[in-house]
Amino acid sequence: MREALFQFYKNIVEKCVDIEWKDLISVDPPKDASFGDFSTNIAMILAKKLNRNPVEIAEEIANQLRNNENVERVEVKKPGFVNWFVPKKVLLAYLPQMCEKDYARINLGNGRKVNIEYVSANPTGPIHAGHTRGAVSGDVLAELLKFVGYDVTKEFYINDAGKQIEILAKSLHHRYMELFGKTKESLPNWAYPGAYLVDTAKKLAAKYGDKFVETAESEWLEIFKQFAIDDMLAMIKDDLHALGVQHDVFSSEKDLVRSGAVDRVLEMLKGKNLIYRGVLPKPKSNDSEEWEEREQLLFRSTEFGDDVDRPLQKSDGSWTYFASDIAYHMNKIERGFDEMIDFWGADHGGYVKRMKAAVSALSNGAKKLDVKLVQLVRLMEDGREAKMSKRAGTFITARDIIDKVGKDVVRFIMLTRRDDAALDFDFKKVVEQSKDNPVFYVQYAYARTHSVLKQFEKTFGKQDVRISEVNANLLSEECLPLLKTIADWPRQVVMAARNREPHRIAFFLADVAAAFHSLWNQGKENTVLRCVLPDDFDKTCANLALIKAMQNVIETAFSIMGITAIKELR
Repeated sequence: MREALFQFYKNIVEKCVDIEWKDLISVDPPKDASFGDFSTNIAMILAKKLNRNPVEIAEEIANQLRNNENVERVEVKKPGFVNWFVPKKVLLAYLPQMCEKDYARINLGNGRKVNIEYVSANPTGPIHAGHTRGAVSGDVLAELLKFVGYDVTKEFYINDAGKQIEILAKSLHHRYMELFGKTKESLPNWAYPGAYLVDTAKKLAAKYGDKFVETAESEWLEIFKQFAIDDMLAMIKDDLHALGVQHDVFSSEKDLVRSGAVDRVLEMLKGKNLIYRGVLPKPKSNDSEEWEEREQLLFRSTEFGDDVDRPLQKSDGSWTYFASDIAYHMNKIERGFDEMIDFWGADHGGYVKRMKAAVSALSNGAKKLDVKLVQLVRLMEDGREAKMSKRAGTFITARDIIDKVGKDVVRFIMLTRRDDAALDFDFKKVVEQSKDNPVFYVQYAYARTHSVLKQFEKTFGKQDVRISEVNANLLSEECLPLLKTIADWPRQVVMAARNREPHRIAFFLADVAAAFHSLWNQGKENTVLRCVLPDDFDKTCANLALIKAMQNVIETAFSIMGITAIKELR
């Protein structure tokens, strides 16, 4: 229907080449169902470009739609909305298609290569709630884009170079020395706390014994670094596996630097005259009197929309994280990705412009970097914020959450709000069996559909109901809200994929569950509206087709979300 509207004004809008006008046009169900099944703002968008009255344009479009056999009634509402209703016969005609496994599997990607980088936690300890949210969003987006025809690579970038790794190794050494009674000092303030490093120290001692008790730092530091990284990464992978997340690629910052990739990419940028030595002004946020101007190696990121040029080298001569990240994204470009999507914590918001500038410079504007900033998760228990973990020492770990409520609950709840909005995760509410718990509400709806199938078999015996032969016209008017919601599944998939918004899948499932539970409750009071009617086999079969369609979209959505569909709740 959207394309039909585009075609209607094709000759006029082709003159409006200065904007991507299609992206501004919406064709969606209105929030108030009494306004119609679909509503479009196309008249108002065109009015601004053509300097015409939007209501007049809306009337022209409405007259065109009135000649369409798939439109029942059209209304124009000020300031220029065109609203229309779809005939029941059109919805019913799609019912067999809604029951097919490939329903909503639309090829949007055409095999385009997309790299989705998510989690990418420093390998200095277990992943926490914030990492968990980004892990779920990144993983579900990856599966969603695969579903619509993209060639997706799921990637984890290991920040295994830099000061934090040295601190990790020294923290491990302290724990190692404790095992042999060689230190009476408490854990230093700069060290990583938490019981997990005690376990790592025990593993190291089992392999090397007391070999490093009396040795100088220069002899054990690199060994402790690598041992700690390997053990931390194994722990992180294990936690992610428990969450249902598996990456295709793990890329190492240390290996990248050692390969000379940073030097090579900076030489390339130097050849483009995008690197120079200069002095940056004092940052507005820096009130320190000790700040001194110094000449630095800088990237001309302001030429690509950034606020200030960015340093590439520290005062000790080592590369900044930004320099390494430029080389890393160049590596992605060299691997042939058409698009890169990074999931970062909200505290990295100030880093977005410089990385987009770098990708634009590296690819001459040909490649796209989309950064998703993931807001904080506040963990609530007994009305208070839960903050501490025995395992981590300073925060609640992902494994703490998974062990407490289960993988499926975690994955669903993490998608109940947009990534850019803060999320409260209440341990008590997410496991209670009530309509206020979105996980239970959807799972209960799915389980109820299976109880319908059991009731059908109990009433009519085992029968092979062919959906294509069902008389869908026998569905009652009360079934239409659920039918319309299910029919909206392909549009929801397209919107979620195009906008890179995996939370839309969870929102859609909540709408499906609400429509089904409403119909179920009506059946409690009016037996004619029940799914299984002992005296009306044909109408029951029509109801069964609707149930099958609902099962199909829930199973497909759960598959994308990495959630198990439960046939029977205890």
